[in-house]
Amino acid sequence: QVQLVESGGGLAQAGGSLRLSCAASGRTFVTYTMGWFRQAPGKEREFVAKISSGGGRTVYADSVVGRFTITRENAMNTMFLQKNTLKPEDTAVYYCAIPKVGYSDNWVPAAMNYWGKGTLVTVSS
Repeated sequence: QVQLVESGGGLAQAGGSLRLSCAASGRTFVTYTMGWFRQAPGKEREFVAKISSGGGRTVYADSVVGRFTITRENAMNTMFLQKNTLKPEDTAVYYCAIPKVGYSDNWVPAAMNYWGKGTLVTVSS
């Protein structure tokens, strides 16, 4: 069993930055591809970014390319999402997630096995 806990959300102004963290329990953290989703009010949960187990491969949603950076520190069992040049449309609850076995390339919510409870990011214009 893996538990994920997000932190770092809050209020930011457009053009500003925030850094989200996702702390994971369990000794097998290093074996998991991990990533972030977000869900804005009234919208479906959407993929934001993912990172391979070793941290060498990353994939981003088109809407955040060039602005967000996903990293991980396996020694700390922690994953990060650095969010720069924030826009009001980045306002959402951000969730970290781990996919089901065999689904590391299929990043839709139904393919995820573990979720954090989310952290709210609000970007004002």
